[in-house]
Amino acid sequence: MSKDPTAPPQLLRGMKDILPLDQPYWWWLFDTLRRLATDFSFERIETPILESTSLFTRSVGETTDIVQKEMYSFPDKNGESVALRPEGTTGVVRAYIEHGMLNQPQPVKLWYFGPFFRHDRPQSGRYRQFWQFGFEVFGAPQPVMECQLILMARALFSTLGLETSLQLNSLGDPTVREQYIKAFQAWFKTRKSELSEDQRLQLQRNPLRLLDSHDPHLHTLLDGAPQILDYLDEPSKQHFAAVVEYLDELDIPFVLNPRLVRGLDYYRRTVWEFWPTDDESGQASLGGGGRYDTLVEELGGRPTPAVGFAGGVDRLLLKLKERQIQPPRAEPPQLYVAQLGEPARKKMLRLFEDLRRAGLRVAESMTKDGLKQQLEVAGKLGAHYTLIIGQKELMDDTVLIRDMENGMQEVVAYGKAVVEMEKRLAKAKANGTKPMPGLVKPERFDPRQVADSTDESTADDA
Repeated sequence: MSKDPTAPPQLLRGMKDILPLDQPYWWWLFDTLRRLATDFSFERIETPILESTSLFTRSVGETTDIVQKEMYSFPDKNGESVALRPEGTTGVVRAYIEHGMLNQPQPVKLWYFGPFFRHDRPQSGRYRQFWQFGFEVFGAPQPVMECQLILMARALFSTLGLETSLQLNSLGDPTVREQYIKAFQAWFKTRKSELSEDQRLQLQRNPLRLLDSHDPHLHTLLDGAPQILDYLDEPSKQHFAAVVEYLDELDIPFVLNPRLVRGLDYYRRTVWEFWPTDDESGQASLGGGGRYDTLVEELGGRPTPAVGFAGGVDRLLLKLKERQIQPPRAEPPQLYVAQLGEPARKKMLRLFEDLRRAGLRVAESMTKDGLKQQLEVAGKLGAHYTLIIGQKELMDDTVLIRDMENGMQEVVAYGKAVVEMEKRLAKAKANGTKPMPGLVKPERFDPRQVADSTDESTADDA
């Protein structure tokens, strides 16, 4: 915000307004996620945006960039250290433990959609308040669960019209990672001089993060580095082999990527990401997931296997726009209501509400006065019928029904208008000419597309 107290307010750096023109994309993504969640038996959960800071330092890892540099953490009015949630899995695990979901029939399958916060460097598709969706499964140690989540993610991207590449790896169990990290650090002993100061520090604190660096020079150095797949113990090998077998059965291609580690300390065994096919660097990953079989126990619950997948909403929608992929057009309103004069407006407002409660898709422009202008709006929206109340209809307690396709008009009693429209739409549905009543989202109406007419024409000469 500007330092000048008299200047107009502005967005904070790294924040973003989601404007009405963007809402069709958000609705499309949310509805697609909701349908997938229903198909795969996931239930929605919402956790608070504000949590105890210690929750994230215990789970995400004190040496990660998220905790060290990016997390919005501060003391509240009681002096307790709290944080804006930087990721979704940890809060869901906390809720799983706190609300006794351990005692429910397993697996417990949950999904979420909401805003998260990291004080990161803003760039295209990355904001300090960003949105994510996620699917989490508790109580399922079987490798089939990884494949089900991968199948869901692949179905999501396919539905949205995006071509992706599945990147796959295994991190093994904690003992495997410890052995690998020692070998990895030993390999870099004679190469430290070629690392930047930050990279040398990372090599000591969180060495696996070097593997997914986007530094081209570091990529060259890593060509001869040890690979974690060579250090897997037998149970981890068998688990990973089973994941691969399921993917083969589903005909899901993947790239075995030994440098894929993900950014959080709680991941174990299988990890994966989906990259756009036009970006093989991983810088624009659309989402990823993996196992976190020890996290529930680490946060105070019983030992519980768990696995999840999350995706970035902002980056995903940006990719849709880059590819010029448009969300499906919302269904047009079935009906439009128009009026002439203030007394007619009052009566039409009542009729509008009656039609809406009957489940009919109805639109209006109650602030407009000219009938021609209102009929132009009805035509732009694609309404099938326009219901009109003018002075004559007001006196006769009637409504004029205009068929927008052929211009034919008929007068019906005001009290029978709802029943009459239900009959007409049902008949049209039976004949296969017009859709039955149903809900539609409000973003169908774009007022900028409406002609700015003030002509006071009547229904007959409009």
